[in-house]
Amino acid sequence: MELKLIAIEKPEDMNFILGQSHFIKTVEDLHEALVQAVPGIQFGLAFCEASGVSLVRASGTNAALVELAKQNALTLGAGHSFIIFLGAGYFPINVLNTVKMVPEVCRIFCATGNPVQVIIAESEQGRGILGVIDGERAKGIETDADVEWRKSFLRKIGYKLG
Repeated sequence: MELKLIAIEKPEDMNFILGQSHFIKTVEDLHEALVQAVPGIQFGLAFCEASGVSLVRASGTNAALVELAKQNALTLGAGHSFIIFLGAGYFPINVLNTVKMVPEVCRIFCATGNPVQVIIAESEQGRGILGVIDGERAKGIETDADVEWRKSFLRKIGYKLG
C-alpha cells in the first residue's frame, strides 16, 4: 500500500464538499437535493464509480464547476468518493444537512473553502480516502478580544441574532 497526498485544485475563495457514498445514483440524487435545497444554486459535482467501468460521473448547474469537479474527482480516483464545488455566494452551511440526508451518502470528509490536502491510500485494488488536511494548523487559543470579534462577526454576517 502507498500513501499519497493530493491537493484539491480550486480558486482560493471557492467552497466545496468532499464525501463518500455507495451507489451510482448518487450523482442524480445529490443534484436533485441541491437544486431543491437552494433555488438557483450554482454547483458542479462529480462521483468516482467504484466498480464496472469505474468512471467519473458528473452533473451540475454550471459547466465550469462541473469541469472542476470532474478533474478533481479523477485526480483523487478514490472509489465512491464525491466532490461538490459551490458557486460564488453559496456555502456548505446552506446545503450540508441536505447532502448528508441523501440516502447514499456515507460520510463527509470536509466542507470548506480552505486549501485542502486529501490523504489517499492506494493498493493493487484501488484508492480510498483516509482523511483530509483542512486549512492550517492551530496557532494558539483565542483571547477575550478574539471571542468578542468572533461573536460580532457572526452577527454582522447574519449567522447569529442579537
